[in-house]
Amino acid sequence: MVNLLTGPKGSGKTQQMIEQANQKAKTCNGNVVFIKKTHRDTASVAFDIRTICMDDFPAITNTDEYIGFLYGMYSSNHDIECIFIDGILKHADISLDSMPDFVERLKKISAECGIEFFVSISADKSDLSGISEEGCSYLN
Repeated sequence: MVNLLTGPKGSGKTQQMIEQANQKAKTCNGNVVFIKKTHRDTASVAFDIRTICMDDFPAITNTDEYIGFLYGMYSSNHDIECIFIDGILKHADISLDSMPDFVERLKKISAECGIEFFVSISADKSDLSGISEEGCSYLN
């Protein structure tokens, strides 16, 4: 399952993602990963959540490399149950135009690996009309 959290910049999506990740860490049996662009605001993420800052991986510059990065994380830790991706439009070359394809690829990873994704997007839900809602839900 891919869960999308949409809204304009500054609407509190990051804080909602952190709260949901912290809650998942308490209730799930596997590991929780929180991916964000920078090291800002990582102090409020629970200590048992693996936090990854994409600024530490400048070589990941396109969608294919990003998807490979996600597969690489899973291949090194099959206990990953949830991955939170905050502010996806700031990562690699991912844009609103490429979001439908990116979400489909996340759905594939989710089905293959049993990982639930939570993705925040600084856009209105109406801007994401090309995304198939099968295997996908909107959190707002």
